[in-house]
Amino acid sequence: KKGPGPVFVIPIMNSAKKVDMRTEVMDIPRQRNITKDNAAIDIDFLVYLRVMGEYSDRSVLVVEEYRAAVVGLATTTLRAVVGEITLDEVLSQRERINDVLRSKLDAETERWGVKVENVEIREIEPPRDIQEAMNRQMSAERVRRAVVTEADGTRQASITVAEGEKQAAILTAEGSRQA
Repeated sequence: KKGPGPVFVIPIMNSAKKVDMRTEVMDIPRQRNITKDNAAIDIDFLVYLRVMGEYSDRSVLVVEEYRAAVVGLATTTLRAVVGEITLDEVLSQRERINDVLRSKLDAETERWGVKVENVEIREIEPPRDIQEAMNRQMSAERVRRAVVTEADGTRQASITVAEGEKQAAILTAEGSRQA
């Protein structure tokens, strides 16, 4: 374990390995996951990680290839997290899933000297039939809102006409009385 700068290595007795201490972005390949309500969805996400300076030796000595280990751990953790929640929750609670994934991954990778700084879900893609059902539902909701708005407008118009007729009747009655 050496710091930055020139390091002398005796070839027979020692070996050296460079460790990048900057934040790395790992694109986790698209994963098919099953939700609690048995809906299959594809999720694509990014993991931002960094080797911690004071524990950089662990990233070489404790785990053979920390990048591959993080990818494997991220995919299995995502499956576990998504498997505990419904499709609607997956689609609406992206931030909460990001936070849960980050904390679970960070807890595991800490012993390797790696800190998971952030997890970002880039895309959630439900199957085509579920996507079509969601589109039909959104369309029906728009139609419902339009009908409600139109009914409210008709009601307000009827009230306004009735109030106008009432005022006209009152004015006519007052005019007749004064005459």
